[in-house]
Parts: sequence; structure tokens; C-alpha cells
Amino acid sequence: MEHANDSRDGAAPERNAGTAEAGADLNPWVDVLGVRISAITMGDALASIAAWIARREPHYVCVTPAHGVMDCRGDGELRDIFNGSGMTTPDGMSIVWLLRLRGCARVERVYGPDLLLAACERSIAAGWRHFFFGGLPGVADLLAQRLQQRFPGLVIAGIMTPPFGPPTPEEDAEAVRTINAARPDIVWVGLSTPKQERWMAAHLGLLAAPVLVGIGAAFDFLSGRKRQAPRWMQRAGLEWFFRLATEPLRLAPRYARYPQFVFLALRQAFRARARS
Repeated sequence: MEHANDSRDGAAPERNAGTAEAGADLNPWVDVLGVRISAITMGDALASIAAWIARREPHYVCVTPAHGVMDCRGDGELRDIFNGSGMTTPDGMSIVWLLRLRGCARVERVYGPDLLLAACERSIAAGWRHFFFGGLPGVADLLAQRLQQRFPGLVIAGIMTPPFGPPTPEEDAEAVRTINAARPDIVWVGLSTPKQERWMAAHLGLLAAPVLVGIGAAFDFLSGRKRQAPRWMQRAGLEWFFRLATEPLRLAPRYARYPQFVFLALRQAFRARARS
């Protein structure tokens, strides 16, 4: 039997002109298997970030492809974290195509590395201060160097590589003090999903920065540590294949769930169309 608020099979309304948090900008979102995905463009994402910075209004941004949605299906706490974001952007082309099928004709892919580059470009005039938190030792430093070379005048307020395992309370408190002392406008978090989403939700309100953005592998891609899929593969929705070929052991379990995602998401979409 189908329930009106079923967060797994997606009997939620087809489209909602609102956001998960009161006070967040009114970007429309679509329920995809219980996760509220923002039906936005890159311009919309930057406009929301700019508004939050101007108002010093704290939000975090989840950047999610299909595997992020699948991670939420068996984890209600994680699903609540995604749905508590200021934006949960469509990071993968499968999500973009699904949202278009659901009636969002103008939606674009808002991909983590591209969002970082677009925000850096905009920040030259806006004066935004950036902090990079995450990555393996040396990766954030290399990322910052490359971005400053690409965007002269870019303000990097600070860099921190956290310990690999769970931090002690003392280590976590020191990280908060360090980030706050740097006075960033945006903290870019590269801890991979779902660790980065949990970290952002736990630190919202502890950090003075108005915007936290989880961008995972963007640290590795833009620092040059890992190869990025060619643009034609990204546009064709084949980035997953490129990444699987380069990291098969690590990524095979993640991408093994993609056929299930396609089946469940299409079933939800067709049910919603039939109701409307």
C-alpha cells in the first residue's frame, strides 16, 4: 500500500516550491526517494550562497549524485541531514534527467568541482574568504595553490587536514577555533559522503562561517591528485564508468546500486505523473 509520506518509495508530492529549512532561499525541490533535491541551476546555487553570506545566515550544502540518495534509504538520520540542508544540489546527470522528467525543465547539473570554481570566480569581485577542510595531507594545500594561480586575488583564509579517524573532542574543538579565527565566508569540506554531510550538520552553529559546502572528490580532482572524467563523458552521464575504471575496488560497491536507483526513481516518477 502506498503512503502519502513514504520516504522510500517516493509517494511524496511531485514538486514542492520550498526548502527544508525556514529562512533558506525559496529554491524549488523535488522528492527523490525521500531526499529533497533542489531543482536549480548553477546561477541559482551561487545566488543562494551570496544571499546567505550577505545575511551571515548559516546553511550547509549537500552536493549529491545517485549514491548519496541511496545512502539515505537505509539511514533515516542521514536522510534528515540531507533534507535539513539549505540546498541539496543535483550532482549527477542521472539526477538531472530525472528532475527534468519530473517537470523541472530548467534544472542543471550543479557538480561539486564546478560549484567550487564558479564560487571562486565570483568571489574575486565579492571578496569572499574560503577555507578548505579535508583531503589527504598536502591535497588541500595543492588545491589552494592551483586555485590562486587560476583566480589571482582569491582569498584563502585557511587550510586544515583533519585526522583520518574520528577526532577527539579536543581535536574537534581546536578545528572549530582554527576555522573561526580565519573568518571564512565559505568552508569547503572534502571528507567524502556521508562523512562530510554528518560533519557539516554537526558543526552548523558552531562555525561562524555562513556557508559550508561538502564537495568530496573535488579536492582530489582540482588539486590534480586524481584524473577527472572528460567533459563529454560527464555530459553523457558516463562519469561513473570513468571513475569505476580508475578505482574499481573502492567504487564497485557504490555503483552496483545504480540499477536499483534507476528502477526505484523511475517507478516513483511514473507514479507521480499518473497521480497528476
